[in-house]
Amino acid sequence: MFKYIFIFSTCFLIGCSSPKKVVQKNIEKYLLSDLYENQFTGFVVFDPEKKDMLYNFNGERYFTPASNTKIVTLYSALTYLPENIPALKYQHQNDTLYIEGTGDPTLLHPYFEDNKTIDFLKDYQNIVLSTANFQDDKFGPGWAWEDYQYYFQPEKGALPLYGNSVRMMPQPDYPVSPSIFKDSVLPHHSKQNRSLEKNTFFYQKDRNDTLEVPFKTSLQLTQRLLATELNKNVRVTQNAIEGEKKTFYGIETDTVYKRMMLESDNFLADQLLLIISSELFENLNSRDVIDHILKNNLADLKQEPRWVDGSGLSRYNLFTPLSLVQVLDKLYVDIPRERLFEFFPVGGEDYLDGWYAGNPKPYLFAKTGSVGNNHNISGYLITNSGKTLIFSFMNNHFRASSSEIKKRMQAVFEEIRDRY
Repeated sequence: MFKYIFIFSTCFLIGCSSPKKVVQKNIEKYLLSDLYENQFTGFVVFDPEKKDMLYNFNGERYFTPASNTKIVTLYSALTYLPENIPALKYQHQNDTLYIEGTGDPTLLHPYFEDNKTIDFLKDYQNIVLSTANFQDDKFGPGWAWEDYQYYFQPEKGALPLYGNSVRMMPQPDYPVSPSIFKDSVLPHHSKQNRSLEKNTFFYQKDRNDTLEVPFKTSLQLTQRLLATELNKNVRVTQNAIEGEKKTFYGIETDTVYKRMMLESDNFLADQLLLIISSELFENLNSRDVIDHILKNNLADLKQEPRWVDGSGLSRYNLFTPLSLVQVLDKLYVDIPRERLFEFFPVGGEDYLDGWYAGNPKPYLFAKTGSVGNNHNISGYLITNSGKTLIFSFMNNHFRASSSEIKKRMQAVFEEIRDRY
C-alpha cells in the first residue's frame, strides 16, 4: 500500500511527465539561455517511426546551411545515379573515338585508385574530345573569388583531371602532380598559393606537408593533360557529338559519396550535380538539375529552399532545419540503414574532431556545415532506448568560438540520447 502511495505522490510532484515532455523542457533550458540570445538558432528533432515532431525551435526559418547542402546533393545522387559513375559518353566512328565528359570527378584523381577510363581510352588511337555539352560556369554563384587558390574550391568542368588541382609534395625532390606543372612552381615564400590569372604556383621548400592548389582550367590544358597521360594526340572540338552515344562507367558511386560526405569534399559534390545533369538532359548545367529536383523530388518540402550549388560553398543557399529533416527522412525511408549510415561522419571519430562521442557506442551519424560564424549539424541520433531520431541543429551569425557552439550542442544531444 505504501508503494502505491509513494508512486502516486511522486507522479503528482513531477506531473508524471512523459519522456517527450521532459526532453522538451530540458532542451528549452539550453536554447532559451543567454548563450543563444545573440545568434540565430534553429533546431528540429523528428521521430521517423512515430512520424512525431519531438521538438521544433525556429524550424521554419531559413539559415545558411554551408556543407549541410551536401545532404541534399547526396539524396539527389542516390535518386538519379546508377551503381557506377557514368565516366564518359562516347561514339566510335571508323578509326576515331569521339568522347564527351559527364562531369566525373574521379579521372586521375589521387584519392581514387581507378584507371578503367584511362585504360579504355588507350585502346583507341584517334580521340576527339567534344566540349559542347558543358553549359555551366567554372565557379558556383556566390563563391568567394579569393578562394580560387585554396584546395576546397577547384573549378568545375565536364572532364576534370587530377581533381582540377596541383599537388606539391615535400622531400625528396619536391614532386609535383600533374608533372607538367613542375616548372610552374616557384620555390619562395608568398601569401598566395597561386597567381590569380595564370598557373604559377608558390611552394616553400621548407614545408613538410603536401600543398593542394586548384589550377586554372582551359580547353588547351585539358587537351594537354589527357594527351600526356595517354601518350597520344587528342583533338578538341566545340561541335556536339551527333547521334546515339554509349556510356562508359567508372568506379562505384558509393565510393564517391562517402568521400564527399566524410571529407566534406566540395569538388565532388558540385561535380555530382553535373553528372546528374548529364544523365537527365545530356548537357551539364547545375541550375537545370537543381530546378528539376526541386520541382520533381522535393516539391513537398514545407519551405522551398534557395539552392544554388552542390557543395554549400555559396552563402546564397538557404534551407530551413525542417526542410533538411524532411530530406533526411526521405533518405531514411529509401536507403537501407546500414548503407545510409556509412555516408555520415560518426560521433567521436576523426571526421567530427572527437565531438559527440558515444558512451560506449556511437550515437550520432551526422553531417556538419561550417562557414564563417555559422555552424550546423544534421543527421541521425540513436537514443539509449534504441530509438532513431532525425535532427537538424543550425547556428548562424554567432560570435562565440565554434568549440563553444559544439559544446552546447553536445549537451543537448546527450540530453536527448539519455532521456528519450
